[in-house]
Amino acid sequence: MEVSFLSSVVLPIALAIIMLGMGLSLLPKDFQRVKNYPKAVSIGLISQLVFLPIIGFVIANIVPMQPAMAMGLMIVALCPGGVSSNIFTFLAKGDVALSVTLTAFSSLITVFTIPVFGNLAYQHFIGETAALALPIGATIVQIFLITILPIGLGMVIRQIFPEPARRLEKVTNRLAVGLLAVIILMLIVREWNRIPGFILQVGVGVMLLNTISTLTAFYTSKLFKLNPPQQICITIEVGIQNSALAFAITAGILKNPDMAIPAAIYGLFMYVTGWIAIRYGRKLIATSPIQHPRESQV
Repeated sequence: MEVSFLSSVVLPIALAIIMLGMGLSLLPKDFQRVKNYPKAVSIGLISQLVFLPIIGFVIANIVPMQPAMAMGLMIVALCPGGVSSNIFTFLAKGDVALSVTLTAFSSLITVFTIPVFGNLAYQHFIGETAALALPIGATIVQIFLITILPIGLGMVIRQIFPEPARRLEKVTNRLAVGLLAVIILMLIVREWNRIPGFILQVGVGVMLLNTISTLTAFYTSKLFKLNPPQQICITIEVGIQNSALAFAITAGILKNPDMAIPAAIYGLFMYVTGWIAIRYGRKLIATSPIQHPRESQV
């Protein structure tokens, strides 16, 4: 089985299964929560969709790396929060309802922002043939098919068959993780001799992107006096990116394995900072003088 087949066919299917699992955990009221705390949602989305791409662009220009690697890093920065952010937020005693809301809204918005700003990034880092490499219309359709459509389908199933949906959610998550593991393993085998060089080139950029964006989100939410659970949620939401979507875009749509390396490395490194966020979040909640109740869980 060719790696190109894995990245262009199996990977989008795996991502669609992940998004289906996310949809199975969502209810319409999850999208209505924005009315309850617009300040927290606004700060979270701005941190995710504005600050993160700016930080990524600066890092990709400052840190020495191949143009393909820089483009891959930008794709990671343009992606929405990862589905795992909801789990990390729960474990860190953050605001789970806010996390679900931010993940859902950022996933919807980035269907349109990734193609537009991805094209601009491609022109900057790769060259003048960006329109051919990342056509806006086709990219929007592909991202819609592997993200929004499965989420919507999952929500419909959850509404009609709530109990089977909960059981199916666990199955889809395990299946998707298995498929992603196979794809990443195949790419590692294929690029084994080049991996040390890849890590040296993009490792610093990945660590800086994750660390700086996470700290920026935390101190921004702190500056605007959000309560501790909301601070924890926004910090994790920005730090835990949808690296699977970044992988699908770079390896599947752009068909460039080198561009997929930052997504793969980020997908590993973000769990390190996620674990740190869990430890700090629990300590922050335990020592907070005013305990704010968490929102309802997913």
